[in-house]
Amino acid sequence: MTVRVRFAPSPTGPLHIGGVRTALFNYLFAKKHNGTFILRIEDTDQSRYVEGAEDYIVESLEWCGIEIDEGYTKGGAKGPYKQSERKDIYREYAEQLINNGMAYYAFDTQEAIAERRNTYESEGKTFTYNQEERKKMTNSLTLSKDIVKEKIENGEPYVIRFKMPEGRIVEMHDIVRGSMKVNTNTLDDKVLFKSDGLPTYHLANIVDDHLMEISHVIRGEEWLPSLALHYLLYEALGWQANQPEFAHLPLLLKPTGKGKLSKRDGEKMGFPVFPLKWQDKEGGVAAGYREDGYFHEAFINMLALLGWNPGTEQEILSKTELIELFDLNKVQKAGARFDPEKAKWFNHQYLQSKPVEEITKAFSKILDEKRISCDFNMLTEIVAMVRERVNFVHELWEQTYFFFQNPESYDAKVVKKRWKNKVPEAIANIKEILAEADNWHAGDLKQKVSDYINQNELGFGAVMNGLRLSIVGGAKGPDLFKIIEIIGRDRTLERIELALEKLGN
Repeated sequence: MTVRVRFAPSPTGPLHIGGVRTALFNYLFAKKHNGTFILRIEDTDQSRYVEGAEDYIVESLEWCGIEIDEGYTKGGAKGPYKQSERKDIYREYAEQLINNGMAYYAFDTQEAIAERRNTYESEGKTFTYNQEERKKMTNSLTLSKDIVKEKIENGEPYVIRFKMPEGRIVEMHDIVRGSMKVNTNTLDDKVLFKSDGLPTYHLANIVDDHLMEISHVIRGEEWLPSLALHYLLYEALGWQANQPEFAHLPLLLKPTGKGKLSKRDGEKMGFPVFPLKWQDKEGGVAAGYREDGYFHEAFINMLALLGWNPGTEQEILSKTELIELFDLNKVQKAGARFDPEKAKWFNHQYLQSKPVEEITKAFSKILDEKRISCDFNMLTEIVAMVRERVNFVHELWEQTYFFFQNPESYDAKVVKKRWKNKVPEAIANIKEILAEADNWHAGDLKQKVSDYINQNELGFGAVMNGLRLSIVGGAKGPDLFKIIEIIGRDRTLERIELALEKLGN
């Protein structure tokens, strides 16, 4: 079988990371089987269309490294790949279903349906437009052909509904879920074609998947309740012999494990749920993984392991490895709990594994914004000293700012604990020792200071912490004498003198 899969998002806002995972699993499956990954825009619900969402989707996939083989922005022989540009195609198949008795015209107004719903609710029941209810409504099953024709010719609004068979057991298979059965008496007559001249998802995706020769439909769990209807539509259109295989992916769950991961969870707990930053028309801004400093490789690696694993303990996997190992049969049924701390862990692992020069280049852009210049080799050495302490490139500033600027203040807790007794006097003496040092090298400088402390029987920890306080303004930083070596003699002596003046000698 030639593998052809599609990612078919709706442009109703920013792309949720659950959608990115769906795209990723489709992409990995296609690449694993030398197949084709297609991007199709499903914009049949014009009432929910959001300007800019399509470009956002494309940019998100590009950032993630999910390359489109065919489809929207790419082109191909099966286009157009935007459903609003295919609306004439769908009507033909809607009419075909009416002609073979598998669909019907429904002229019920919204007011009429609301009235029926209210009646049911007043009796403690739920209204469903199903096999029994359709017999009581205004449609081509209850009206004469002449009246139906007259209504259509007069331009009276209508929808086309699927005529759900009565009392049938639909047997289905899903790669992830296995075999399933559904009694059609539990299903309603879904709208296939709307009064605005556009199809609903149910008809459009079946028609498009057939015409685009999709071999596997890999989509979210939320579409599982629609699977029986889709099976019946393939049958009603005579396409069951070429019907694609289905795989419904598990939900992404909140960090608590209860409920679907939402934008509100990210806002409440301080993590992104979108790949890129998104700004709506009202000026609201939602965080994105790219802008928050995540490497796209780390983001993709993290997403791939939400609901799937290769069957080993290995967690760090390149895109090439993900493609080689990916198997839909290893996708889990249960929801996958999202862990924002684990996401940071993945980024940390990638930050440590990248060449230090690459990290230095990224960090140098932050220094440029701060108008700080630094020799690249020296900056590389600084980055190498501290990168194990951070998860993101932007966090390097907090770990290194003291290399580039004198302390503007001193940590009060450290001052209270360390700047007392004989420490200020010792720091003043160390200043003189450092001023006279012949070799400005970390090892030699440390030896000279250590000799002074030992000869005067001073507390090593107390003095060293006092010296660190004077150099960096607190109790942070990597090897103190490497800091001193890098910032140089003049700035070292200047900082010690500044501390003695501000904190007292």
